[in-house]
Amino acid sequence: MSHKESLNFQTEVKQLLQLMIHSLYSNKEIFLRELISNASDACDKLRFESIQNPTLLESDPDLAVHLEIDKEARTLTIRDNGVGMSREEVIGNIGTIARSGTREFLGKLSGDQAKDSALIGQFGVGFYSSFIVADKVTLTTRRAGATASEGVQWESSGDGSFSIETLEVPTRGTTVTLHLKEGEEGFLDAWKLRGIVRRYSDHIQLPIRMKKDPIPAQEGEEKVVNEPEEETLNQANALWARPKNEITEEQYQEFYKHVSHDFESPLAWSHARVEGKQEYTELLYIPARAPFDLWEREPRHGIKLYVRRVFIMEDAKKL
Repeated sequence: MSHKESLNFQTEVKQLLQLMIHSLYSNKEIFLRELISNASDACDKLRFESIQNPTLLESDPDLAVHLEIDKEARTLTIRDNGVGMSREEVIGNIGTIARSGTREFLGKLSGDQAKDSALIGQFGVGFYSSFIVADKVTLTTRRAGATASEGVQWESSGDGSFSIETLEVPTRGTTVTLHLKEGEEGFLDAWKLRGIVRRYSDHIQLPIRMKKDPIPAQEGEEKVVNEPEEETLNQANALWARPKNEITEEQYQEFYKHVSHDFESPLAWSHARVEGKQEYTELLYIPARAPFDLWEREPRHGIKLYVRRVFIMEDAKKL
């Protein structure tokens, strides 16, 4: 049975939304990187959980991120088949986010737009960058292992409140649909989206897919409507495993921003491969400034979390 209710955002979230709606980011394209990064994290989490419980993968082990454009509806959708969320997780992660450092983020705001925008990714609030380009955001999700009737739909116009509804969702994972503002039609252009993905998310190890543009029928040809094929927009392989001479400085910097959720470029980095009795590849970054959760045992974002995640992935391959 569907159960829908309206709730108010936490006070700090309301303040954050106002900053987003008034374009705190100097580069609007960043919202897509943040949403793709979230989708990638959800797929990684499912991969880890499925090591102990393979049934969570159901009949869909091919983990990926999909972009979908609907020009008539003026929507851009980012969809993944990752771990998904329960109703309680949606409310806790999106409506409240006290754990993600929102209070600390707001306390560090300086009034300098460029400096303040650089803080957002560090504090785990990148989902709200959606409201830079969208006047309404709809999120539909179902937790892996839950039944179809336990699906959840979250929706907000960034006005201080959100609705949440329990409904049937046939597949696991999360779908985020952005209802774009007037003047943001450029993000419905497939060519532009390809460029953004290749610039900011090429290093994501999961494939990021989007349907190809349909080829118009030539004069005199019969018009046959075929389902467009999907193309993979990114290289979908580990950046550290690629030869150094194939990696640009910008790619190194964007990979750092992905794993650290930092909007500033790193101070320095080192990439080397050591061979001998023990073989390993090193990719070490030094942040420009210390992360806000440096002294926390279990940081929610940043390099420490990513290093642990990589080791888990490597161990899983050996099983």
